[in-house]
Amino acid sequence: MTCKRRFSFLSNHIVFIFLASPCFLIASAERANSEETHPPDIVLIVADNLGYGDLSCYGCPDIKTPHIDSIAEEGVRFTNFYSNGPECSPTRTALLTGRYQQRISGLECALGTGNVGRYDDAIALAEEHNLGLPPDESVLIPAMNEAGYKTVGLGKWHLGYEKHLLPPHHGFDYFLASLGGTIDYFYHNEPTGEPVLYENLKQVRRDKYFTDLITDGAIKFLEKQPREEPIFLYLPYTAPSAPFQHPDRKPSKPKVSTKWDSKDWQKGDRETLIAMMERLDQGVGRILETLKETGREENTLVIFCSDNGAYPIATSNKPFRGHASELLEGGIHVACMAKWPGRLPVDEVDETPMLSFDLTASILAAAKARPRKDRPLDGIDILGQISRGQSAKSRTLFWRSRRANRTWKAVRKPGGLKYVSLQDGDQFTESLYNVVRDPGETKDLFSSKPQEVKRLKEKLALWESEVSPKK
Repeated sequence: MTCKRRFSFLSNHIVFIFLASPCFLIASAERANSEETHPPDIVLIVADNLGYGDLSCYGCPDIKTPHIDSIAEEGVRFTNFYSNGPECSPTRTALLTGRYQQRISGLECALGTGNVGRYDDAIALAEEHNLGLPPDESVLIPAMNEAGYKTVGLGKWHLGYEKHLLPPHHGFDYFLASLGGTIDYFYHNEPTGEPVLYENLKQVRRDKYFTDLITDGAIKFLEKQPREEPIFLYLPYTAPSAPFQHPDRKPSKPKVSTKWDSKDWQKGDRETLIAMMERLDQGVGRILETLKETGREENTLVIFCSDNGAYPIATSNKPFRGHASELLEGGIHVACMAKWPGRLPVDEVDETPMLSFDLTASILAAAKARPRKDRPLDGIDILGQISRGQSAKSRTLFWRSRRANRTWKAVRKPGGLKYVSLQDGDQFTESLYNVVRDPGETKDLFSSKPQEVKRLKEKLALWESEVSPKK
């Protein structure tokens, strides 16, 4: 008898159905007892600008991702997972703090190449050499360290170029980091030509395709780390983000553009995207195999997600409209899946609306790590609720994103009504969608539901006041 868990929406309420077999409950209890003495290892894999429609387990017809898909097959696949922001830095802030990124000044937009601020607060912080995530705001890594975990990261940092903002100051035991938002996959430089690969606090050079460099480093760590010491492995890949560079076609010189928005840096074709995605999938497969070979698999929580939606280059956010940097579904409705043998159901689909920082709360709970009392979490332990067969509480989700003179805002209530506004210079637009019935946001309900609009705008204003950075 297999354990099945399915969620469905009925009349604006979420109905939960849980049929658990005796063997699953016994295995869960045994696993829980085992973890009293052996805390779970935790691996968090974050793809960069991955389109919802570019994984085969989410319906992609031409990209083969069997290893990533296996996480969903052996665990839970989420179909209403939202990133905290439509760009890189905001979501990464939420992941490392477990809180809305709006609580910290300057992080509602991706940091620009070379540490450039892209709206007023960020510009002011860049001029003070303080643009990025302050270490005293970090929650996840200090808590994991306190719980006895070895904390290691490899990949994209994008939370500050300044030395005092680099990963070791946030508590990481080790981090091989690309500092900014985008790098040449082979030469590890930004569009300006500036090398930005750091090992802890030191700039380094490596000779390998960056996706493979991340994977190889993760495998080396897993093979050398003593089995008795629990690990938290953070793998923020840059794939499949631009520049679109085929893993088997190394150019003779670094890719350099005079401007970040250069078409040369951002252009790409589907063939190259497929190669990049499949190399990422192979890397995930190698990591999963290493977990098995080192005897860690049965007590490891593995999570895979994207930091935001894809840009419209050669990617797909189907069935959603919009793309990265926007608060339409295509910018924030992303892929996520998790497996945890004996604790999470197998081959299940979960429709619970959730945000990136719910992963943070779930990781801390799984590790029995204590978050800071002075930085209470905004996220909730979704994975723990699922493992216990509990119903998730209905809640309203909020977003705000700023860049230059443009501000996006959005709020989604239980049941699927979502209000979206865009202030772009002197232009202001508002829309209302039911994203459960109309995931492509094709039917604007703004004019027909004025009272709903009013209530959602009031909730949004209250949230903005609550998360405003404390001076």
